[in-house]
Amino acid sequence: MTLTQLRYLVAIADSGFNITQAAERVHATQPGLSKQLKQLEDELGFQLFRRKGRSLLGVAPAGIKVIEHARRILAEAANIRSYAANERGEYRGRLLLATTHTQARYVLPQVIADVTKRFPEVSVDLFAAGDAEVLAKLDEADFALVSSAGSVPETNGLAIPLFRWRRVLLVPKNHPLTRQEEAPSIADLARHPLISYESSNLPESSLQRTFAAAGVTAQIAMTARDANLIETYVRTGLGAGLLAEMAVGGREDDDLRVLPAPLELPECITWAIVPRGRVLREYALALLHGLAPQIDSRDLRRILEGNQPPLWPEPPRWKAAA
Repeated sequence: MTLTQLRYLVAIADSGFNITQAAERVHATQPGLSKQLKQLEDELGFQLFRRKGRSLLGVAPAGIKVIEHARRILAEAANIRSYAANERGEYRGRLLLATTHTQARYVLPQVIADVTKRFPEVSVDLFAAGDAEVLAKLDEADFALVSSAGSVPETNGLAIPLFRWRRVLLVPKNHPLTRQEEAPSIADLARHPLISYESSNLPESSLQRTFAAAGVTAQIAMTARDANLIETYVRTGLGAGLLAEMAVGGREDDDLRVLPAPLELPECITWAIVPRGRVLREYALALLHGLAPQIDSRDLRRILEGNQPPLWPEPPRWKAAA
């Protein structure tokens, strides 16, 4: 049994039992991957997958535990390689960061630029998607960035609070909400169509919960993942944009106004999610610390190593962290 065989085994499971896609995933040939799978099954003495002819239909009962153990072995092998590279002072490699579009566009650019300047032999891969897809990518990523309205995200990873932020409204300059002297209430906002992030349609979203608590219904005219798309459709008059404050900054365009969102909407927190037991490379730690400079780097390392309880300091407001 070899690490290569275990890596191929996991690749098959993660590729929907498609041998061709699994081979592409691990940069192997299809015959080579099939041969390694057969050798592994011959050594174990049973089949790991259910078959129909040459096609794989799913994991065989005996294969479930083997794949679980294979994932843990591969993760520990990766940890040993990371630990050894850190000990050698080897600062080159690939940093995979799974993140939402808002964080990728408005939070990460300067932090990533600082890290790559410090570690010029490091390449950064950004996987930008919705929260659920970001968390699903956690097994592959060094860590992930997601946001929630106060509560800790439900995940098996270690959640590190980075900074707090609020939502703002982006509206055309002639929008009725611009005539109010104070921030609109939820009841005020319910009278107007809204354009917001795709999660806004979910019943469990903080937006839907806040509207429901006020006894009104949100008029969601459109949702999008990208703040630039929301801004584009605000300009068409489709509705008022409800966005993260870092997506609009302090600027005002000739045709748009930035207004405070209703105070009833809860404050949000952006979290870094690190897989438990993961040994991060020095450049990944530097990126994480760049996002949360309020956390002592020595404490951060001890907590990630499991040598200190995760007692995080209060995350600062976004403007203080920017």
